[in-house]
Amino acid sequence: MRISVETIKELRNMTSAGIAQCKKALEETGGDLKKAAAWLRKQGLEIAAKRQALGAKEGRVEGYVHAGNKIGALIEVNCETDFVARNEEFARFCKDLAMQVAAMNPAYIKGEDVPESVLGQEKNKELFLKEHCLLEQPFIKDAGTTIKDYLGTLLSKFSENISIRRFTRYKIGE
Repeated sequence: MRISVETIKELRNMTSAGIAQCKKALEETGGDLKKAAAWLRKQGLEIAAKRQALGAKEGRVEGYVHAGNKIGALIEVNCETDFVARNEEFARFCKDLAMQVAAMNPAYIKGEDVPESVLGQEKNKELFLKEHCLLEQPFIKDAGTTIKDYLGTLLSKFSENISIRRFTRYKIGE
């Protein structure tokens, strides 16, 4: 199947993935942009799983304070190289995550972090995970995307281990 340059550019603009990756994704999915974007996210998560053993010793600590100065959040996001840590897109990702933490007040980073004693008490475990786990939450700037998908997009772009290490949220009176 022949993929047009315009279609490749459109997918690149949607995902920020490399041109060769976009072309391959479109070829794998028969030219469907939505399926190709999902394919790229999946590839990014697979890359992260393979690179998990490598240490992510660089990164950023990012903060966000909501208008009115009543709610704020700090988050630490790690990556493998200082090149990525200084990248504008990585910095925007970290800022978006800090904003997400301030707005959505997650208690855990991922589902595996939830103690079985807590999860066992819930009737709807899936809903609980979506509400309380940062990676499972819908992204506040794009409800059709989860934080996990957003992270997958970055992983496929940088081909580097990126992990959310910790976060904290502050609210006046809590």
